[in-house]
Amino acid sequence: MTEIVAVDIGGTHARFAIATLEGRAVVEIAPEVLLKTADHVDLADAWKAFAARTGAALPKAAAIAVAGPVGGEVLHLTNHPWTIRPADLPADLGIDHFRLVNDFGAVGHAVAQLEGRWFRHLCGPDAPLPDPGAISIVGPGTGLGMATLVRSADGVQVIECEGAHADFAPTDALEDRILARLRRLHGQVSVEHVVSGRGLAVIRAALAEDDGVDAPPMDDATLWASALGGEDTVASAAFERFCQCLGSAAGDVALVQGAQAVVIAGGLGLRIADRLPTSGFAARFCAKDRMEARMAAMPVKTLSYPEPGLFGAAVAFAQTCG
Repeated sequence: MTEIVAVDIGGTHARFAIATLEGRAVVEIAPEVLLKTADHVDLADAWKAFAARTGAALPKAAAIAVAGPVGGEVLHLTNHPWTIRPADLPADLGIDHFRLVNDFGAVGHAVAQLEGRWFRHLCGPDAPLPDPGAISIVGPGTGLGMATLVRSADGVQVIECEGAHADFAPTDALEDRILARLRRLHGQVSVEHVVSGRGLAVIRAALAEDDGVDAPPMDDATLWASALGGEDTVASAAFERFCQCLGSAAGDVALVQGAQAVVIAGGLGLRIADRLPTSGFAARFCAKDRMEARMAAMPVKTLSYPEPGLFGAAVAFAQTCG
């Protein structure tokens, strides 16, 4: 048995846990320690806070999932100012071995290893994930994560993607107005600007303007609570539109990647999993012109495993270093 530190760094939180490996398999993940990235100047500072919480010497190996592209001398988180220099990690963290992986690459490794009970039917045929076959993984949270899992006779391959930065494609007049609002702020408007935690505020503002309703700004946490709790009718309508946009985006990704199935993951994906089946997600997922029949025949699941980034980072370490 080998212990490592598993880390999952997102735009809002950094999650830490001790993972136990046996050979190339992950046999246990200890309860996570959740830290706010904004409370720490960098990964080394958060690592020290985690060590203080555990009250014991940490293992000398780490699996680190990062919400941003992995490669080069300096890694930049997409939605947070932390930077990571891989060459400095052994000295900064006191470790001998490590594996860096994109956060949704980690989720891809988790999807490859998790049992079927962790996948809930969302739409399409209620069938298992294909083996062999390609699976698109899409997950809204602070940003929008994407990855591709390919199973074949040669084994399993996880392809890390940055498809969230592809252009947002409106489908009607309301989404045209959402695009126009965001273009004034950002110039180029990516799908992540709409299909992520921060996108709900933009959708709500556009709906309020259309209806002539006063909708004072809210912070994202309050807005999402109001939308899901029904306290704010404009926010609830915005949430329905958010689900539709997520359906469109997931369908686009599946077509581009040649997938035979889709998994909706991410922190926000887990939070809204119960609401997606009764939303407009499925209709927009399938609304792909001549590909509609193909989309309707594609299994779509939600991932219910609570911390797939930690588990998947540990799996990635075990596969290459175990």
